Amino acid sequence: MKFCGPKLSLCGIIISIWGIIQLVLMGFFYYIRSVALIEDLNIGEDHIFKNSQEFYSTADKMYSLNAYNCWIAACLYIFTLVVSGHQFYMNNRNTMSL
Repeated sequence: MKFCGPKLSLCGIIISIWGIIQLVLMGFFYYIRSVALIEDLNIGEDHIFKNSQEFYSTADKMYSLNAYNCWIAACLYIFTLVVSGHQFYMNNRNTMSL
């Protein structure tokens, strides 16, 4: 069953591939706790920490959470890639048989 055309399905394939690459890499860098991504953690500046150990434990939790969120989003892009690839195949199969 076709529900999108060949150009839209090709665009979906390209965007999905780029999204998978980007989110897997971002998830990896969050997983290894890259210092460059510390500003993207959801730790408010108004949050008061009693000691440095509390800050580090909160930062570790947030790094892990962001890594898993990136990997989940990459899995959603894999689903989009499969659907777009199926639509691209269906559109090309019908044009070749004419």
